[in-house]
Amino acid sequence: MDPASERVGELLSAVRNIAGKHLQQWTGNAFEHVDDALFDLAEKAENNATQMHYFDGMREVRKRRPSVERNFLGAVSRSIAELAHPPKAEPTNVPASLGGVELSLVADNELEESLAITSMIGKNESRLSRDLFSVNQRLSVICGGHKVDDAGNPVGPAVLAQAFRQALHELSADMRVKLIIYKLFDRYVLSCLEELYQDINTELVRAGVLPQLRHEIMRGGNAKPGPAGTQAGGVDPAGGVASGNVDEAGDIPSDLLQTLHALFSARRPHAGVGLGAANLPSGPLPSANELLGALSVLQSQIASAGPLPHAQPDDAAELSREVLQLKGQLLTQLGALRGEKPSHVATIDEDTIDLVGMLFEFILEDRNLPAAMQVMLARLQIPYLKAAILDRKLFAHRQHPARRLLDCLAEQAKSWSQESDRDQRLHDKVKWIVDQLLHDFDDDMGIFDRLLVDLQQFQDANKRRSELAEQRVAESTRGREKLEQARRRAAREILDRIGENKLPPLVHGVLARAWANHLVLTLLREGEDSPAFKSALRFIDEFIASTRTPHDVQSQQTLRQMLPGIERALRQGLANVAFQEQDVERLLAQLHTYYRQQLGETLGPAEVVTVEEDAAMLAIPDNIQPIIESRNSQQEELEEEVAEVPLDSPEWHQVLALQPGTWLEFCLPDEAMTRAKLSWISPMSGRYLFVNRRGLKVADYSPQELTGLMTNGQARVLAANALFDRAMSAIVGKLSQPDNPAPADNPAE
Repeated sequence: MDPASERVGELLSAVRNIAGKHLQQWTGNAFEHVDDALFDLAEKAENNATQMHYFDGMREVRKRRPSVERNFLGAVSRSIAELAHPPKAEPTNVPASLGGVELSLVADNELEESLAITSMIGKNESRLSRDLFSVNQRLSVICGGHKVDDAGNPVGPAVLAQAFRQALHELSADMRVKLIIYKLFDRYVLSCLEELYQDINTELVRAGVLPQLRHEIMRGGNAKPGPAGTQAGGVDPAGGVASGNVDEAGDIPSDLLQTLHALFSARRPHAGVGLGAANLPSGPLPSANELLGALSVLQSQIASAGPLPHAQPDDAAELSREVLQLKGQLLTQLGALRGEKPSHVATIDEDTIDLVGMLFEFILEDRNLPAAMQVMLARLQIPYLKAAILDRKLFAHRQHPARRLLDCLAEQAKSWSQESDRDQRLHDKVKWIVDQLLHDFDDDMGIFDRLLVDLQQFQDANKRRSELAEQRVAESTRGREKLEQARRRAAREILDRIGENKLPPLVHGVLARAWANHLVLTLLREGEDSPAFKSALRFIDEFIASTRTPHDVQSQQTLRQMLPGIERALRQGLANVAFQEQDVERLLAQLHTYYRQQLGETLGPAEVVTVEEDAAMLAIPDNIQPIIESRNSQQEELEEEVAEVPLDSPEWHQVLALQPGTWLEFCLPDEAMTRAKLSWISPMSGRYLFVNRRGLKVADYSPQELTGLMTNGQARVLAANALFDRAMSAIVGKLSQPDNPAPADNPAE
């Protein structure tokens, strides 16, 4: 056997033994806690079905645990052994079917699992970057200079998490159960990896592998960059840190990034041509530190121009030109710093520059953002390009602080309109964050965490205020709807009972106005099943019956017996709707006169005149609002409104699918643009209540009215998903179009 191969085998065997010992203990420890965790959740389950999911999961885990542990440890062991025979690097080719590339590279039912894995990997890679870097470098030396990075290290968080995921595939448990197991794996395995890396590094140093290694640069951490031309990730066969940029995706555990790099590469005129220093007449390729230095100069030029001005109508077009010109400006600045202008940068850096450029192009075209906010956010192109060069994981990890900050800024900006932000609180907060990044961001990635915390605190404080206002608006609207529903019910009950009867004006006026209001109040206070409401309905029947002219002694006697009850009910009902005592007596006096006429009693000339005059006036005070008369016209308007809306249109189905929390933009004639959130859908009327970001009512529409606005382009639904996700989908789609031109190449002049 070749002595070198024998030596590699011995060192890898030592690494495998150390890893196997630790991982076996930690994985067993994680599974020991599964029963307790699932049992606790089962006890707290909201229903029997959920509880059974957890109990079934406990049984399945007990049954499958030995094989899961065995498969996981076996996969790790094989990965370490395979380092002795590293695969030959293959050129990156664009897959033949790339036209159908989707941003979501996993099935919907696996998305939650993928996010949990990605979050674990990102968190632990960031936390362990120093020790993991050293393990990467030493394993690379053992493998004869073949680069071992975070994504390919058999004991790195990425490989371990994916190996554990594969091992869990045979576990047919509910996804909620699997997510609990992942959390325990994170807590009891990945969180302990520092000890494993220290043991491996100690063993390899003892064996003479890079005993003097220093961690020169921590991309994504708070460490200062190393000397110009030095960049973490490249390792020469002797084990030293190579100069120049790594022409690959580095340690990004993301199929999406590989897809994007392949798309960029296929669309460049120099695709497949080497970009190393030996192929270019203009000297070595710019290092990461040179790029960062040049970007810092450009950033300081923007920052020194003073505070950001308020957005003007043509700002977006101007900024769009600046976004496209940044690559040329960057090469020019590199030339000024270096003494000669490079004609290219390394492929990985060029991809990053193009990707950030397309992200900010998207922001300037994204109609989900108001123009004033687009202009402010677009100023962040240089800080975000610096962040992406410092930490390639920015585009791969949803939980990356810089990505979360931009998503959070965009989410707040989505709700902005001048009308809802009269005090400029939101506008000034976004402007302040943009200013902070332009002035203060050098290479300390922690600034994104700090600004994110500040923005979230601002958001939480405003959310509490807006929720209180929104609650009051909903309660007020609910109260008005209950009143309107009660008014309609009262009107229907009275009209149904009157039917074809021709009532005297005085009696009709009492029912249509005073008694209708008494019915409304009784419905609201007592409810439709209450004795009071049923008694009020009986009075209507008796009052109508009392208007029938008696033709014999028996019917006259019946009418006389009804009158005391009618008077008593009227006194109570009129008092309920705040009739003044003198008005009650006046009305009852007119009714007495009317009933005397009905009974055939003789009236004096003065009494007859009084009855006619007062009957014409209905004897009802003006402060009692009539509600019967408006019912028919309202019903006709509603029927016309429904008839005008096509119930099979896409807009109609879109309106019916709207959920509370959805934001819409309204552009109504002669009104300023406003953005409003669907706060509440009335279960009584079906109307949609909209509030602004402060929780104040903007409008309420019936489904038919809202469909009409959407059909006419006066209302549109705003996207609910995060800005970064929308941008990545758009960028992949744009690059996948066969006729789409390539991103502008690095200008040579």
